[in-house]
Amino acid sequence: MKLLQEKLAKYDLPQQVKAKGVYPYFRCIESEQNTEVIMSGKKVLMFGSNSYLGLTNHPKVIEAAVEATRKYGTGCAGSRFLNGTLDLHLQLEKELAEFVGKEDAIIYSTGFQVNLGVVSCVTGREDYVICDELDHASIVEGRRLSFSTALKFKHNDMASLEKELQKCRPEAVKLIVVDGVFSMEGDIANLPEIVRLSKKYNANIMVDEAHGLGVLGRQGRGTCDHFGVTDDVDLIMGTFSKSLAAIGGFIAADESIINYLRHNSRSYIFSASNTPAATAAARAALQIMKSEPERIQHLWDMTHYSLKRFRDLGFEIGHTSTPIIPLYVRDMEKTFMVTKMLFDEGVFVNPVVPPACSPNDTLIRFSLMATHTQEQIDIAIDKLATCFKKLSII
Repeated sequence: MKLLQEKLAKYDLPQQVKAKGVYPYFRCIESEQNTEVIMSGKKVLMFGSNSYLGLTNHPKVIEAAVEATRKYGTGCAGSRFLNGTLDLHLQLEKELAEFVGKEDAIIYSTGFQVNLGVVSCVTGREDYVICDELDHASIVEGRRLSFSTALKFKHNDMASLEKELQKCRPEAVKLIVVDGVFSMEGDIANLPEIVRLSKKYNANIMVDEAHGLGVLGRQGRGTCDHFGVTDDVDLIMGTFSKSLAAIGGFIAADESIINYLRHNSRSYIFSASNTPAATAAARAALQIMKSEPERIQHLWDMTHYSLKRFRDLGFEIGHTSTPIIPLYVRDMEKTFMVTKMLFDEGVFVNPVVPPACSPNDTLIRFSLMATHTQEQIDIAIDKLATCFKKLSII
């Protein structure tokens, strides 16, 4: 056996979990992404999706993707930098910039590539990148690739953030990067206080709106709009793979920042551009999001209902106030066990274990869509309560 294979063969954690019959990953779905999905020929209630507005199977979104494929083909066969820019891309960039309240925007092939390509290149060797300790992995990877000094503050702890800002040289660029809505915990960044500190220490702000877009703010404009701080946030990032029902991502900012990124962000320049289908689908989803406020309202009605039910039943759900509801287990083996028990009962949820959280914070991630009914939610919560009680979690 060669040295690489010998080294990697020692990694057997998945095999250990599989041997116990509770391996929860790569479960195969045989249908569209909806509130119910087909798995192994059976209907399963889906509470593990990021499709917050339930648009992945919307007829207008599907038709837009089909029509774009007919017109442009299945791919662009190159990067945006060279032969891969379509009028469709430019139209969506203009619409996204206007929607989130910035001068310009550019589209990347995935949301991960946005954070990787932006965080790694907008600051230099003499500068600072300051991140919340629970920022998404894509922000972490971008920070690792940056030549800037990396600082980290305790989750949503403004005193901790200020301590990190005080370490920075006053004349250096300081970029604070946070999730607007934290993807596992479901709580919201304290943007008003972050803005106050950014002004005090002459720092810039980048907000990842992956889980805020389509959920918070006017017509789903996100966390920055929710708090009325859009003008104070320098870079707004979003993804297509959640509320916009496709795949891709974008960064919006003033023209000078976007011009720099367009010519220096490596994950943008050296990646093939978004497919016509994904771009058109995201455009259609954006239009629906703006024209159907009742979707967002229903999502919030179901969120408030679910939060109350979970609290009344004694679940530990942390500080969430969004459609992302963490159900803390705080035991890795029980987290896998309860995921399997729920799946056997016809409920799909996601287990969250290291490295997505600390070993003491393992949880079940229960996420809502605007298309969920109260009846579906009641069925799922009742089964969750039964399984959690069997394992003495609640």
